[in-house]
Amino acid sequence: MQQELISTEMYINVILPLALPLEVTYAVPTSMQSQIKRGVRVEVPLRNKLYAGLVYELLDNKPDVEAMYKLVVSVLDPDSIVDDLQFKIWDWMSDYYCCTKGEVMNMVLPSGLKLSSETKLQALAEYQDHLDDLPAKEFMIAEAIWMQGEISIETVRGILQQKTVYPHIRNLIEKGVIKTEEELIEKYKAKKEDFISINDPFMGAENFDLALELVERSRKQTDVMLALQDMTKQQDWIPKSELYEMTGTNQSVLNALLKKDVIKMEKREVSRLKMYVGDLIKPAPLSKPQNIAYEEIKKIFEDKDLALLYGITGSGKTRIYIELIIDQLKQGNQVLYLVPEIALTTQLVQRLQKVFGDKIGLYHSRMSNNDRVELYHEARGGRSIFMGARSSLFLPFQNLGLVIIDEEHDPSYKQNDPAPRYNARDTATYVAKAYGAKVLLGSATPSLETYQNALTGKYGLVKLLERHGPAVLPKIDVVDLRKSYEAGQVTSHFSKDLLDALTQTIANGEQAILFQNRRGYAPTMRCNKCNWTAECPNCDLTLTVHQFFQELKCHYCSHRANLPHQCPNCNNHKLTKLGFGTEKIEDELQ
Repeated sequence: MQQELISTEMYINVILPLALPLEVTYAVPTSMQSQIKRGVRVEVPLRNKLYAGLVYELLDNKPDVEAMYKLVVSVLDPDSIVDDLQFKIWDWMSDYYCCTKGEVMNMVLPSGLKLSSETKLQALAEYQDHLDDLPAKEFMIAEAIWMQGEISIETVRGILQQKTVYPHIRNLIEKGVIKTEEELIEKYKAKKEDFISINDPFMGAENFDLALELVERSRKQTDVMLALQDMTKQQDWIPKSELYEMTGTNQSVLNALLKKDVIKMEKREVSRLKMYVGDLIKPAPLSKPQNIAYEEIKKIFEDKDLALLYGITGSGKTRIYIELIIDQLKQGNQVLYLVPEIALTTQLVQRLQKVFGDKIGLYHSRMSNNDRVELYHEARGGRSIFMGARSSLFLPFQNLGLVIIDEEHDPSYKQNDPAPRYNARDTATYVAKAYGAKVLLGSATPSLETYQNALTGKYGLVKLLERHGPAVLPKIDVVDLRKSYEAGQVTSHFSKDLLDALTQTIANGEQAILFQNRRGYAPTMRCNKCNWTAECPNCDLTLTVHQFFQELKCHYCSHRANLPHQCPNCNNHKLTKLGFGTEKIEDELQ
C-alpha cells in the first residue's frame, strides 16, 4: 500500500457531503487513474469512516511534497453524475449563500446517490485461542464473528437480543479480539423484473413449429407460445407480468416451458416511474387577451432573459405556460416548471399530462429515493419537462430552454433550514443564465422586488387583467366605517351596507361567508381603571378571550387561564373585552 502511494502521480480534490470549508485531497492508485474524471463518485476514508465524495478537481502535481495523502478506496461510477455546469452552480451557491460545497452537495443529490457507511466487525487472528476467557455476551459476539467472517452491529443486536451493544463491542476492541471496518452501502437499487422470450433455436416460422410440437400435449403451454410469437413481433423481450395478463398463465406453466428449453427468461432493469395511460388532448385555443400576452412574452424574450406575467386569478396563465412549453419542445429544449408547494403539483401535473403525456416528470422531496434517482438520471437522458418544488431546480439538465416560476411571490420558495438557506426563485435566475435559458415569473400578486424590477425595465412586464371565459371579477365595495359611524349607520361591528347585503342574500335563498382573522371572542381583556391587560406569563403576549369556554388562551404556547371576574391588579370589576373575533361576530349576528 505504501509503495502504491509513493508511485502514484495523480491527486484529486474531493467534495464530501459534510460542512467542510475546503475540498479534501486524496491520492489515486495507479489501477484507478483511468476511471477518474470530474464529477464521478469515489469512496474515500475520513477519520476512520468511509464517504462517497465527488471528484471536484484533478491535480497535475502533488499539492504538498511533505504531506502523505490517503488513497481513494474505489471509483463508484463509470460516468460523471455531476457536470461542469452543475459545479459552476454549486460554486455560486456556496459563495452567494455563505455555505460549503459539501452542504450544497448534501442538498442537491438525491438520497439514493448518497451512500451511507455501515460498521462491520471483523476478528483478529491472534486472539482465536483465548475466546473461552471472555464473558458470556462477549463470547457470543466473538464466536459469531469467527463463524461468519464479519458481522454488522445490527446483527450483534439480534444475537444479544438487546439494543445496547456498544459497551461489549468496545471491550472486545480494547482486548484486541476484534476490529472495525467501514463499508459503504448503496441506497439505490435498480428495479428488475422477469422478461420472457422465445429461445433462439425456435425463432422463425419453421423452427417455431418444432417448438409447438414439443408443447402440443399441453393446451396452456401452447397458448403461451402462440401469445409469445404474436407479442415478440413488436419487441424481443416480454415482461412476465404482461404475459400473465394476456394469457392467464402461471409460473408452473413457464417452468415447464423453461425445462423444455423453448423459452428463456432473464431479469432486466425497469423504470419505477408510472407511465401516463390516458388519451392526449389538444389544448383549447388561446383567448384574445391570452394570445396578446403570449406574443408579448415571446417578443420580450428576444431582448431579455426574464419576464413577469402579472395575471389576475383565473386569467389563464397556465394555458400560456402550455403554449410556451410547446414552443420549447419544438426546439428540442427542456422545460422546468417550478411551483412553491408539493400539494400544488398533483393537479397541475394531471392537467399537463393530458397535453404532454409521458414527456413530463414530477420531482419533489416526498418521492421515494429510488424514484428520485431515476428522474435525476432521466434529466441527464433528456426527458423534456420537469415539474416540481425547490429541489427540482438542481436536476442535471442537458439543454434547458425555459424556467417557469409559478406563484413567484410565495415564501415557500425560500429554504430556511438546513444550509444552504437559499431562495429558489432567485437561484433559478442564475441557473437559467448558466444554461442560457429564459425565465418566466408568474403571479397574480407579484412580490415587491419582482414588480419593481419589471417597472424599471430589468425584467419584461406582461399584464393579463381579464378573467378567462365566462368568469368575472367579484365586485368589491370598501366601506369607510368612520363615515358610517358619523352617519349613525353602524350597528355594533356591522355597517348598514353589510347588513343590507346579508339581508338581501338570505332573502334570495343564497349563502354568505364572513371572514375575520381573529379566533375567539375578543383579542384581549383590559381593566377600565388601571389599564391592566391579560398577558401570557410564558410569552408576554396578550391572551385571547374565549367566551364559550369561559377562559383566556395563548395561541402561541397554549397557556390557559380562567376568565377573571375582577382585575387581579386593582380588584376592579369593570373589565372590557377589546376588539372582536369570530365568536363575537357569530354571537351578535344571532
